[in-house]
Order: sequence, then C-alpha cells, then structure tokens
Amino acid sequence: MNRKELDPDRSPAARFGVRLRTLRDEHGWTQEELADRLGYSGTHISAIENGRRPPTPRFATRADKVLGTGDRLERQGRSVRQPALLDGFPEYVGHEGRAAEIRLYEVGVIPGLLQTPEYATVLAEGHMKRGAITAEQAEERVTLLAKRQAALLRTPPPHIFAVLDESCIRPSIGGPGVMDAQWDRLVDFAELPNTVFQVAPFSMGERRPFDLPLYILTQPDRKLMSYAESAQRGYLERDMNSVLPLLAAYHQLQAEALSQASSLALIEQLRKGTP
Repeated sequence: MNRKELDPDRSPAARFGVRLRTLRDEHGWTQEELADRLGYSGTHISAIENGRRPPTPRFATRADKVLGTGDRLERQGRSVRQPALLDGFPEYVGHEGRAAEIRLYEVGVIPGLLQTPEYATVLAEGHMKRGAITAEQAEERVTLLAKRQAALLRTPPPHIFAVLDESCIRPSIGGPGVMDAQWDRLVDFAELPNTVFQVAPFSMGERRPFDLPLYILTQPDRKLMSYAESAQRGYLERDMNSVLPLLAAYHQLQAEALSQASSLALIEQLRKGTP
C-alpha cells in the first residue's frame, strides 16, 4: 500500500480511513491482524483505509471497541454516511487557496468567503436543526470556512470579484445584530484594494446569465477552472473549452450588475430599513 495516496482531504471516507490506519499503526497491527480482531478480511480493511469503502455502523462500532476509542469512530462514521461537505468541494478548496483570481456568483445567501463567523454559525445551526447535518458536521463547516478565509490573507492576496444576487443581501439571517455585522463585512470587503463587489439586482430578470452559484478560479499559471454544485455533489471543471464560455458570461454579469458604489448604496438602504 502506498501511504502517500491516503489524502484525508479527498473525502469524508478518506479521512475515516486515515484515522483508522493511524490507530492501527499505534497498536502495531497489520491490516490482517486488525481484520482478525474485527471479524473482517484484510481486503475489507484495506478498502476502508484507502477510502474506497465507507464504514458501516457495525464496522465503526466494533472498531471503537477493539481500538479502545470510545465512540469516536462511530461518530466519524456517521459523517461519512452523511457528509458535511459535498463530494468535490474539498478538492475545490485546495485550488481556491492557491488561486491568483477568484470570481464568484452566489444566490440566496452570502457566499462563504464573505460570511462573518456569526452568520456562518447561524446557517450551520439551521441545517443541524433540520436534521441535514450533525452538530459535529456543523462545527466542521464553520471551521473550514475560517480556514478558507485565512488562506486569502496570504501575500500577495488573490484578486476577488464577487457578484451577489440581490436575494443574498435581503433576507434577515440570525436577526438584526447578525445582519448588521454581515453588512459591515461586505462594506469592508469592498474597500480592499484587491476586491470588486457588485450586486445583481432583481431587475436584471432574464438578463441574468446564471441561475445557480458559480466560482471561477484563475491559477498562478493562468489556467482556469470552475466549480458549481447540484443538490448532491460539486463539480470541478478544468476543460478550458467549458470554462471560457462561463468566464465570458461572468463578464456579461458584471456589466449588467450594479456598480460597486450603487451596490454599497443598496446595502445602506437595507440597513436603514428602506426598500
């Protein structure tokens, strides 16, 4: 087994596999020896450690007992079966942290890179209360968001172009205090020398080129990639023939959206409670 192939950021299943292998190594057991203690085959252990097979509740519970880890593996196993992050998103985050330029378009909520911790926590807790994620997964989302934002503080910082649909800034998330701080965050973002902030107003109507959130990254070598999500997974596109039309459409979106000054004026209107 090539240990270098075990990347915990690849997926929740990969993270479980790395944790299992680390615990096995601490006990000095081979895969076959752990398999004998758990009542599985060595091939089964290998598949789980490499993230090719998700752990069943029975497997995780037995592993906790054999490895003396309380219920830690059982809880982590739940996050594999009900992941906090869509497949494909951890890979995107790795590229985002190295990008020279980030172009984003968001619908419905403030995009993660611009969220305050309080706003992000309210959203995560909302998903938790609906039973969509666990408390541990909610915490994982907020923690990852902080790491993504910290990566933008590198030198030199990336250029970030943010176009938010008007639906992002109008809903009151978490009450007036949370929204006031979130609006302040958007204003602070717009004032940075490496950013452009715009709002795509409802009045754009059918001229809006995108119906779903979209991210376009320009890497230091000028290669382009895009990221979009369905309800089930994220899609990272590297084919230039596919990404270039999206970039052209994004430029059209910027041309149709409000200027930065008008976008900030709209936020000020919302802050004052005027329509």
